[in-house]
Amino acid sequence: MHCPYCGYPESRVIDSRDVDDGIRRRRSCLSCGRRFTTYERVQRASLLVIKKDGRREEFNREKLLNGIRKACEKRPLAGEVLERLVDEIETDLYQLGQVEIPSRIIGDMAMARLKRLDHIAYIRFASVYREFADITMLKEEVDSLLNKGGEVLPDQLPLFPPDDGAGRGRKLGTVP
Repeated sequence: MHCPYCGYPESRVIDSRDVDDGIRRRRSCLSCGRRFTTYERVQRASLLVIKKDGRREEFNREKLLNGIRKACEKRPLAGEVLERLVDEIETDLYQLGQVEIPSRIIGDMAMARLKRLDHIAYIRFASVYREFADITMLKEEVDSLLNKGGEVLPDQLPLFPPDDGAGRGRKLGTVP
């Protein structure tokens, strides 16, 4: 570390402290003796997302979070849960050790987590991500959730309300 006063290339660390997202170091120049502070932060390599059309753009965490928030709109999911979900996806992406990642991988990670978290949010996200062309494709996806039973967390709301005998729980496509 070069001294900001005299430019000498060596200094001695007097004190180190953890701060928000890095380390604060108090240093003393070995030539002029003056003190100065440096900050060290981890700088992650930027990720590039390869879009379906071949374009490349920098990974944008907020863009992913906004897409997931839209899928989870009016669902009983806390904001912290969605933040944690995006944190997990971002961590997994960096752990892949690749600089360029196809958007398909990011979408698949989001869908897998949403499928475990909330079926309605999963269907909403899948309908945009998979670009369902018609109602048949949507119905097939819903049917696959119903047939497999899906991984349902204890606090997850059911895909359809149960039939309580009062006629409120209807089958898809029936008219009251």
